[in-house]
Amino acid sequence: MVIGATGMLGGEVSAQLAAHGADIVRTGRADLDLTDPRAVASAVADGGPDVVVNCAAWTAVDLAESEEEAAHRVNGDGPRHLARACAATGGRLLHVSTDYVFGGTPADSGRPYAEDAEPGPRTAYGRTKLAGERAVLSALPETAAVVRTAWLYGRGEGGFVHTMARLAREPGRTVEVVDDQYGQPSWAPDVAGRLIALGTLPPERAHGVFHATGGGRTTWHALAREVFRLTGQDPDRVRAIGSSALRRAAVRPAWSVLGHERWAAAGLPAPRHWREALTEALAGPSPSTPLAPSTPSTAHSAQPKGC
Repeated sequence: MVIGATGMLGGEVSAQLAAHGADIVRTGRADLDLTDPRAVASAVADGGPDVVVNCAAWTAVDLAESEEEAAHRVNGDGPRHLARACAATGGRLLHVSTDYVFGGTPADSGRPYAEDAEPGPRTAYGRTKLAGERAVLSALPETAAVVRTAWLYGRGEGGFVHTMARLAREPGRTVEVVDDQYGQPSWAPDVAGRLIALGTLPPERAHGVFHATGGGRTTWHALAREVFRLTGQDPDRVRAIGSSALRRAAVRPAWSVLGHERWAAAGLPAPRHWREALTEALAGPSPSTPLAPSTPSTAHSAQPKGC
């Protein structure tokens, strides 16, 4: 069962599952009210899924600052209802979360946040997403996985990457993009493949917290320059500005680099570098293939919405 199947990531998860012949129940906002515990329990009981993938979320980061209670009902209470429903039916839950659960301050820079790093959100959005994480892991400590992602972009129009690609095609157009926020662009097909791979593993290898972002690190400014370069345009048309030039209700993390250590323990390779994925994304790739688990290893001023 894919919750939020009409969104960017949920649609990608659904498409990849369908391509591999999976039996899927898709639900969107119009089909299921995550804030209604009875509706959630009924949907999960009726669908009888082995695995529920929750890609639904309140992602209006700035609006959440003034409507935190409403955001909490979706991001905090909704996952709790799903986890309890899965506990009642014996299903597993894969829950998508975000880098915003961390403080993201410049003082944290230099080292990626590990999966077990102590969260410390600085925004209403981050607080509500952290509440959802904790609800899921509390209800399903042995069978649920929380998968954090960040800087997500997809195949279709909209979002930061495709906005930059569109602006790059406008002759002579220059854009201003912040250069003091560090993170990892994450291509939706890659993140979907990670979720599907976790769902195929036995729970003992696939529960707890995982980070599904692109490898490496960059800034929004450098990402925009790379988009211009890959589309055959002059990267110097992208001008750097500081975050202070933007007036946002919610503070954006200055440091959103996440570590990927837990994938090796699950028997899966670490995520590929963000530049490799971006090159494929802008070239118009064919549908991605979910990752195959192996044996366990010992070893512009435009800003996107929250993931």
